[in-house]
Amino acid sequence: MGEQPLFSMKAHVFQIDPDTKRNWIPASKHAVTVSFFYDAGRSVYRIISVGGTKAIINSTITPNMTFTKTSQKFGQWADSRANTVYGLGFSTEQQLQQFSEQFKEFKEAARLVRDKSQEKFELLSPGLNISAPQALSVDRQSPPLLGVNGSSEDKLFRSKSADMEQCMEKEQMRKMLSEGSICERNSEAELFSLRDSNAKLVAALHEANSSIEHWKTQLAEYQEETDRLREQVAELEAQSGVSASGETGNEELTQSVAEMEALIKAKDEEIKTLRGKKPDFSELEKEKEEASQRMQDLEVKNSELEKQVQTAESALASSQDSRNRAESAVQKVIETLDVKIYDLSDLRQNLAKLLED
Repeated sequence: MGEQPLFSMKAHVFQIDPDTKRNWIPASKHAVTVSFFYDAGRSVYRIISVGGTKAIINSTITPNMTFTKTSQKFGQWADSRANTVYGLGFSTEQQLQQFSEQFKEFKEAARLVRDKSQEKFELLSPGLNISAPQALSVDRQSPPLLGVNGSSEDKLFRSKSADMEQCMEKEQMRKMLSEGSICERNSEAELFSLRDSNAKLVAALHEANSSIEHWKTQLAEYQEETDRLREQVAELEAQSGVSASGETGNEELTQSVAEMEALIKAKDEEIKTLRGKKPDFSELEKEKEEASQRMQDLEVKNSELEKQVQTAESALASSQDSRNRAESAVQKVIETLDVKIYDLSDLRQNLAKLLED
């Protein structure tokens, strides 16, 4: 295989919805590896990511591509060849910055490769640089416009003014739609980040709960063992008080008692250590509630933006219908005036004939 990996990083992969061109569709359930490759056979740089058994990203880097950071942890770029827009969600802002810098470097490298290949092609094919002859231009005079209720220049000016107003209205509508789409993408990216943080908090909470259960079980075992050792010490002390079998027996008994007390002391220290390791879960619960509240606020904001976009689209369609009706009415008036002018010219001719007679 002619490709070698140059840089890799974990990220959540998204693709733009082909129908709405506004919403993001997750291409992977979890974070996957996104890598930059160099295809030596074709002399191109590519971004590839594989999820399961299929490639979810296969994008060839071109000099006119741009990687845009839309939030602190989310970036995107458009691929005209694949007819889609790719989005990447990172766990930290530093990872997003690092990926953006690598994208710029490989984009510049792709531009140098393209310029170098063009220079080689020009050197090998000098005959292709012959310029084509210029086509001769013929000036043609357009026929004058008939004036009805005003000069042709006035009607042309009014038509151009109306077209300019319509273009300005369309441009404003497009701007509103574009701003709504950008805000919606930023909200979705932030919502994705909050969901990721919430999942991490829930996982940490479950892990802490399981750790507490383990510590409780271990603490109970240590307490049982401590009670058993204390009972053994009490039995040995009772035996030492009843039987006095000489110095050797007393020394052994004293040594056993000392070992038992040292073991009990060590177990007590372990119990204190385990009790001190119990984490504070109130902060985790508070962070989880705050993240859930922010997620709900973002979902409400996202729905409001969708309503604004739908309202703007309806207003644009209504404006277009009004424009068409106005043009139809003007056309009818012009046709009526043309008929009246034609009838007036016939009347003048008849009057002239009567005067001659």
